[in-house]
Amino acid sequence: MKKIGFLSFGHWEEHPSYQTKTASDVLLQSIDLAVAAEEIGVDGAYYRVHHFAKQLASPFPLLAAVGAKTSKIEIGTGVIDMRYENPLYMVEDAGAADLISGGRLQLGISRGAPEQVMDGWKYFGYEPNDGETDSDMGRRKGLEFFKALDGVGFGKPNPNPMFPNPPGLLRLEPYAAGLKERIWWGAGSNATAIWAAEQGMNLQSSTLKDNESNKPFHAQQADQIRLYKEAWKNAGHTRTPRVSVSRSIFAIVNDQDRMYFGHEARRGDQVGMIEAGKSAIFGRSYAAEPEQLIKDLAQDEAIQEADTLLLTIPNTLGVKYNVHVLESILKYVAPELGWR
Repeated sequence: MKKIGFLSFGHWEEHPSYQTKTASDVLLQSIDLAVAAEEIGVDGAYYRVHHFAKQLASPFPLLAAVGAKTSKIEIGTGVIDMRYENPLYMVEDAGAADLISGGRLQLGISRGAPEQVMDGWKYFGYEPNDGETDSDMGRRKGLEFFKALDGVGFGKPNPNPMFPNPPGLLRLEPYAAGLKERIWWGAGSNATAIWAAEQGMNLQSSTLKDNESNKPFHAQQADQIRLYKEAWKNAGHTRTPRVSVSRSIFAIVNDQDRMYFGHEARRGDQVGMIEAGKSAIFGRSYAAEPEQLIKDLAQDEAIQEADTLLLTIPNTLGVKYNVHVLESILKYVAPELGWR
């Protein structure tokens, strides 16, 4: 059994074929899609966060709105780039969104990927400490956020406050019990997956990672997940962690599907340079008639290792078509693979 969610990058553009021509279109359709996805049995609604781009950015207003409009579906991110964040302010935002949703927030955070502008986090007022890289800064701020979710007081109270204080040091409010166990780290390498396990965070693994062997993408990702699980066990954590992988999967069941995604069937993994001097491997898309799709997906080792599958969706094609994409997977593919 697997939890199946969708992951939206939230693109918009004034393009003749797009149903999302404005930021307003994307935000409102993101809410509508989460509501519709819940109705057909999808387990999670996840959103990517990108800055300086015509894509979804500040996640918490959207997460809170989705939480208020739904009742069962998990809501989350994949991922928030911690280089851009104030960790303590983010604790308050996350706590509020989690309480609005009734404890359904599944928050993916990470060091982040290359962005649209050079060192974009500088424009948000952040710089690495002496001797740090921007990656170090992202992990440090991620840990600051993660630790503050404990709900332990650390702020020295004012002796003459506007309102009476409880005894002792003060914590951030609102406090969302259990949220710390629903934080995920987006790992792009084996080393950061091991680091996430040692810290006690769940693991999100995307459709790209550092190219660390000559194996196909799904096998490299499966190795990463196994290393994560081993590190989790060695760290002595008492709960069972969660692991998600992202995939572009399209069941071709009509001519419209074939027109949009028939060409994807011929594509395989790709290797390229995502950052200077660093080789990355990008996982293939899956697009085929259900019978072939089932055979192909059964060979994907990383999906087998994960408990959660996030389906990347073509959000620009509108709510109705994306519901069809998700429903096709739930109806024709998931039962045959034992995911449902």
